[in-house]
Amino acid sequence: MALKDLITGCLPEHRIKVTNIQYFIEKKEIIFSFEADTLVVLEQYLAFEKQVKEAFQPFGDAQIYFKMSLNSDGDDILTGVKKWFIHACIQLMPSISPWLNEQVIKVENNHIEASLMDGISCERIEQQRMDLKIADLLKSLTGLSYKVNFLYDEQNCVKQTEALNEQKEVALQKMIKTVSTESAGDGKSTQSNASQKPQGNPGFNSGGYGGGNQGGGFEKNTRRKANEVDETCLYRNKIRREVTKINDGMEEEGVFCFEAQVFEADSRDLRSGKCLVTFSISDGTNSIGVKLFVKDSQERDDLMGKVKKGDWYKFEGSVRFDTFEKELALYAMNINLGKGPAKRKDESEVKRVELHCHTTMSDMDGMSSAKSLVKRAMSWGHKAIAITDHGVLQAFPEAMETARGTDMKILYGLEGYLMDDSSEAVINPKGQNLNDTYVVFDLETTGLSFKNHKITEIGAVKIQGGQVIDHFSSLVDPQVSLEPKITELTGITDDMLVGQPLISEILPQFMAFIGDAALVAHNAAFDTAFIKENCSQLGLPFDFTILDTLTLSRLLLKDVKRHKLNNIAKYLGVSLENHHRAVDDAKATAEIFLKFVAMLQEHECVTIDDINQYSSKNMDYQMMDTSHVIILVKNYVGLKNLYQLVSHSNINTFYKRPRIPKSMLNNMREGLIIGSACEAGELFSALVENKSTDEIEAIVDFYDYLEIQPIGNNQFLIEKGLVKDQEELKEFNRKILALGDQFGKPVVATCDVHFLDPEDEVYRRILMAGKGFTDADNQAPLYFRNTEEMLKEFDYLGYERAYEVVVRNTNLIADQIENILPIPDDTYPPKIEGSEEDLRNMCMEKAESIYGKPLPELVETRLVRELNSIISNGYSVMYIIAQKLVKKSIEDGYLVGSRGSVGSSLAATMSGITEVNPLPPHYICKNCKNSEFILDGSLGSGADLQDKDCPVCGQAYKKDGHDIPFETFLGFEGDKEPDIDLNFAGVYQANAHKYTEELFGKGYTFK
Repeated sequence: MALKDLITGCLPEHRIKVTNIQYFIEKKEIIFSFEADTLVVLEQYLAFEKQVKEAFQPFGDAQIYFKMSLNSDGDDILTGVKKWFIHACIQLMPSISPWLNEQVIKVENNHIEASLMDGISCERIEQQRMDLKIADLLKSLTGLSYKVNFLYDEQNCVKQTEALNEQKEVALQKMIKTVSTESAGDGKSTQSNASQKPQGNPGFNSGGYGGGNQGGGFEKNTRRKANEVDETCLYRNKIRREVTKINDGMEEEGVFCFEAQVFEADSRDLRSGKCLVTFSISDGTNSIGVKLFVKDSQERDDLMGKVKKGDWYKFEGSVRFDTFEKELALYAMNINLGKGPAKRKDESEVKRVELHCHTTMSDMDGMSSAKSLVKRAMSWGHKAIAITDHGVLQAFPEAMETARGTDMKILYGLEGYLMDDSSEAVINPKGQNLNDTYVVFDLETTGLSFKNHKITEIGAVKIQGGQVIDHFSSLVDPQVSLEPKITELTGITDDMLVGQPLISEILPQFMAFIGDAALVAHNAAFDTAFIKENCSQLGLPFDFTILDTLTLSRLLLKDVKRHKLNNIAKYLGVSLENHHRAVDDAKATAEIFLKFVAMLQEHECVTIDDINQYSSKNMDYQMMDTSHVIILVKNYVGLKNLYQLVSHSNINTFYKRPRIPKSMLNNMREGLIIGSACEAGELFSALVENKSTDEIEAIVDFYDYLEIQPIGNNQFLIEKGLVKDQEELKEFNRKILALGDQFGKPVVATCDVHFLDPEDEVYRRILMAGKGFTDADNQAPLYFRNTEEMLKEFDYLGYERAYEVVVRNTNLIADQIENILPIPDDTYPPKIEGSEEDLRNMCMEKAESIYGKPLPELVETRLVRELNSIISNGYSVMYIIAQKLVKKSIEDGYLVGSRGSVGSSLAATMSGITEVNPLPPHYICKNCKNSEFILDGSLGSGADLQDKDCPVCGQAYKKDGHDIPFETFLGFEGDKEPDIDLNFAGVYQANAHKYTEELFGKGYTFK
């Protein structure tokens, strides 16, 4: 096709002249130069450009460029640029069309400026750099350089919005009036008139705010009878538009209906006399601000009275950029009642009891308050719920107050960190001497699970008499491909393993190599679990004494923080060249073991039994592993024991977390019910680690009940490679159930609650990410389940067994627990024998020494009334304690400042606690005890009295009294608990604390 035909076909409205064609062979470029009488429309230009490039394809990969110049005068160009600019903008971004016309565009001095009233469009224009794209296109079409700017006209946008709202309000009122008139005539409404859309208001006709069939606006609403009231319609029109999730509706501007919960509501008056009402709403997917303009304060108050915080509503309106808040907002026109998500209920005839529950007091772990958990349990009709925070009891008061006056029983307890201080450093000892034979070994494997992964290498060193006497080393063909991370860690590849002996061939050889020797490994539980599992599969016996250099390192190297093999090797100067190869790790472990043997011998350890005895006395609790344990309080004896255990673990054995010694728990288990806890508990861990039957039976024997949890709670074990699949997790739960049957221990199913509802996991995700967990986004479903949900979780056990662990046994545990108060309603002040008489005598003697005997009636009446109130309510001991502390400090040369309302107590003044005298202003003679009281209220303090001499003896009067009623301290009935605040000198505070301990005894006084 000829170039002339292309021009005529694509640009029929323009007179185009080809002025030049250039072909640069080396650059492979073709440049067409044209001259036009008017600006070429962008759409036509692009079509022309495409066809020219297709026509010149024979030139291969040559780049084709166009140069266009205009031969028009300035006015024609100016008019053409505006039209071209609008057309080009709409072609590149169609959503900008409502905001563009020639009135908002200025073209002068090669500068194009467009003022828009849409913040979102301006933001997208900036992101897509449309200003540069338009400028480049314009230059290619005119040969002139134009600078393009898009501006956001915020002020005009607000004016236009208010005007639009007023226009819609007028249309609405007009429609309501029309409907009312038609209905009032003969009681009938003309169908054709009622279905008419309002004229002159494009906002309604475009589906923007309830117009037409899209918005569910006037067409259907007008068919209602005039006196019919729609209870669900709170503001303006009935909403028929489909609900959109807020997160989906915030992707682009448009008209949406959001069904959401209001969590903030506010309003402010505008200069125009109208009111701006704002709501903050959320539907769980996202949040957004809602704005609407109402005509006056009356309409505002009416709306604010209908829309309540915490309730769900439907909001219909336009989502667009809020210029004031600088974010998207919903400009609402219609508000209806919403339903919100369906609330979960527990409709089982017999309800379960949750025995494992964490509140916000579980440090950076629990998401729900004790109050919300207890209220949820009550709303579901549960008779009890356990509070089991990690290592602390701070949620007890809130739980107690929430349940007060109801039938709800709170099961008070905690999930503790149990350290087995009675465990032996050597497993299965047989009286061996340290100079006997030992085999130090190490394995490499395809993964972490002894059940699901395979051995790839065995390396071992035999030691006798402190000398290395033999070696064993072999690769093993696992008959599976290695994961890249295993190859990266060990350096072992698939090619290295192909053709190597199978474990069925190598393991008997290795067992023969061991013979009767004891086994030694670093973190021996891992390596021995693989050996035991494979011995079991091959029918080989496994009954060895096992020493763990990890345990020995913690016992002997107290100044080392990290006891990994490479760290210990470096600390002891042992060579470890190829870490994570079995033969090299075994050699290094052997050298480390020999050094440990020498250290043990220095501590007079000759036999393995000596090691266990030394360990029981010298193992640092900071080096001991911990496991989780559930402790529930059965009665008040148990409550006291739990308090002592928690105090001990937080004061005496705290390291990173409060640790409870297993021996101490066993000695103080009276009144307590002890459960095996979650996957981090001893029992579940023992099953995962393939511990021996004897070890597992010993663990089961310690607990009062055994615990299993939903499969989802332990999904992470699969992701870590410790467990093969969900079926294996179910099998662990079946084993625990079988152990319960075998040993007569009830097995209970718990949720391990960390948040109330499934969707609340997002909050824990944030906390876990803040703590540095890389898998924070993979949250376990640790939500509070109802009875039906839990029965479904355990349906693989069969209905009868599922009902047993979910309902029957949880209620069985709850029924064993008494209704107790963790914080008694009564007060229990300390006791000092004779404090009542001591206080009375002390005060009367001091008063008589000041005011004489008999006391003035005003002084005696006030003092006797105070003493009777203080003593009858049991508060005398509080005064005596304060008096003794102040007296001791003054005797030691340090003044004490009393603070607060104690200054209103004359008994406190007379007992020496405070120097403030609360009596009315008065004169008192130190010599003859004569006194004069000012009772007319003319003065508030004796310090303001004029100097005066005693008229009886002539001595100068002392001025005192501040006219403070006793009621400000102990209340109108004189029965408030006294709060005596004392300020001791900074250097003396430790002495005051020590003296308090002397008064009441060590262990009964705490800061």
